[in-house]
Amino acid sequence: MALPSISASRLYGAFIVCGLVWAGLQTYIVHSFGFYWFAASTDGFLSAILLSGACWLINNNLRYYQPGKGSYINLFIWCVALAGICTLGCRYLLPLINTDKVFINFIQQSITIRFFTDFLAIGWMAMISLLWYSQLDQKETQKRKTEAEQLARDAELYNLRQQLQPHFLFNSLNSINALIGFKPDEARKMIHQLSDFLRGTLKKDDQQQVPLSEELAHLNLYLEIEKVRFGHRLQTEISCDDKCGSAVMPSMLLQPLVENAIKFGLYDTIGEVTVSIRSEMEDNYLVLMVQNPYDPQTSRPQKGTGFGLRGVQRRLYLLFARNDLMETHGNDNIFTTIIKIPQL
Repeated sequence: MALPSISASRLYGAFIVCGLVWAGLQTYIVHSFGFYWFAASTDGFLSAILLSGACWLINNNLRYYQPGKGSYINLFIWCVALAGICTLGCRYLLPLINTDKVFINFIQQSITIRFFTDFLAIGWMAMISLLWYSQLDQKETQKRKTEAEQLARDAELYNLRQQLQPHFLFNSLNSINALIGFKPDEARKMIHQLSDFLRGTLKKDDQQQVPLSEELAHLNLYLEIEKVRFGHRLQTEISCDDKCGSAVMPSMLLQPLVENAIKFGLYDTIGEVTVSIRSEMEDNYLVLMVQNPYDPQTSRPQKGTGFGLRGVQRRLYLLFARNDLMETHGNDNIFTTIIKIPQL
């Protein structure tokens, strides 16, 4: 696990400061027993150096190895062993620097206190390091989990969008095939329109959010194709509130709604059908409403049939983690779909 450079510099800075404070404090305590400053400072700095080495070792070990729940006894043994090494180091190294018998006798009598003091210092260092690196490890794990969830959401959104194109493409190709024989000019026009529409769809693949105006322009390409298919039977009304100029929305979200409206509005009727699309701002939401007439004897729009509505609802949930952004209802033979896009 890599430690961020800023955090590492702060940690080692605090480590050095604590070592100097420890050396100064022990020097003062030894001097208070009547020893000269040289002997006291030698004792304090040698003890601090040995203790710093032990603390660095335990910290570095915990940086790369996090003990499991059943391995804390090993950490305890490590702390005891390192405290013993520090104590023995003072016991045998200090007499080599200062040969005063009174000072040597003082070292021998303070062995027990030195051991437990070193053990407590090393234990505190082990506990702080364990908590520090455990927290960093949890943050890294959470980051990886979030990235994995984001990748999964992106993959599902991509799959949902890819399911929109074949359904529409097959219908359009069937219509072109039907027009080739007796209306070749309209078939040729429809081929150009379909080409423009698919080209615009490919450009949107990498865009999560697009302006409402861009989405409506792309929707008009789709509607032009459908009008060639259905002729004068399909009429559309698009009204946009002036406040919606800066509003954004997920790309390719309107097409399945309008496609669903055309499907349930025209497939079971023989007269003219008007599909209306309205947009307005409500609080901090872009509200889009799609309405179409339907025959209650042959359609059951209240159940939200068709992939289009299910796909839109799923996309809204994946993008905003909310299930209340879409509603449908049918009244007086008019089916209405309303979606709300939060403006973040």
